[in-house]
Amino acid sequence: METIKEKIRLFLHRHVAQAGLDDDQDIFAQGFVNSLFAMQLVLFVEKEFEISIEDDDLDIDNFRSVNAIAQLVARKKAHIQG
Repeated sequence: METIKEKIRLFLHRHVAQAGLDDDQDIFAQGFVNSLFAMQLVLFVEKEFEISIEDDDLDIDNFRSVNAIAQLVARKKAHIQG
């Protein structure tokens, strides 16, 4: 799970002008994410972790923070493997 978080942090650090973003920090509430970046984030998650984000997964709560995204990835990967 930590490797997943590291990859997410790196992606966010490249695109968000916020040093030291906490894993639980709500990137939407902080104003770091606009609609274009939200789509880039979804595409990054799909490509980087080799999962498919379905319509049901597009709940903002799944993308609010590093922890939320990592949990989504872990659930999707468990579903694929199980």
